[in-house]
Amino acid sequence: MKHHASDAHTLAAAYALGALGPDERKDFNAHLQACEACRQEAAEFEATAARLAAAVAQPPHASAKSQVMAAIDGVRQLPPRVPSTTSAPALGSILRRRALPLALAASVAAAALGGVALWQAENGQDLKQQARQARQRLDEVSTVLAAPDARTVHGRAANGALTTVVASDRQNKAVFTAANLPAPGAGQTYQLWLAHDGTMRPAGLINHDGTIVLTGNPADAGAVGLTLEPAGGSPQPTTDPLLLMTLPT
Repeated sequence: MKHHASDAHTLAAAYALGALGPDERKDFNAHLQACEACRQEAAEFEATAARLAAAVAQPPHASAKSQVMAAIDGVRQLPPRVPSTTSAPALGSILRRRALPLALAASVAAAALGGVALWQAENGQDLKQQARQARQRLDEVSTVLAAPDARTVHGRAANGALTTVVASDRQNKAVFTAANLPAPGAGQTYQLWLAHDGTMRPAGLINHDGTIVLTGNPADAGAVGLTLEPAGGSPQPTTDPLLLMTLPT
């Protein structure tokens, strides 16, 4: 599939997740040589996807391999898939145009849900509850990332953390992602804020790299802030902002 030059800037997420075809990846590699913004964005996506996977990954049970190997003989081989001549090109075009939200949502879902069936059976109700909660969080994140009106802004905190906010007025939600976020220190936590007409309203806590859905409605918020607060958070910021990202209208 051929792209206009302006389309190349939308492929950083798909590139970072290995979702481009050989020719597209070759073209995008050439584009990266001349585009510093895309080089940084692709690196941020790679770091974020790795940290999201690490945050939700669960080690398989010791018996998982033997269970899978024992079940292989009883699994029927499926016939080869014949690609559709009508729907596949249209779908490929849509996915590439929406590379940022769909590719990132897919990577989060794959990381969190891979192998759930195996370790649920071994570890009982606690892990089933964890799996349900993980699915709910992923559903929330994916809904925002895939929203037609999703808008994205990138930033860098004073402590070096790379951050991304994706907000959707239609969903009344915003997703915050941090990479390279230093440990907050004993008795402290990072707190997120939504700025409404000069008033900072609490929007959630984050202690390490990862992705969270902000609490509160971002529809009329002008910016997202990040401060270092005492453990448990504060009703109002007690320190200077490490980050204040203006939300795009």
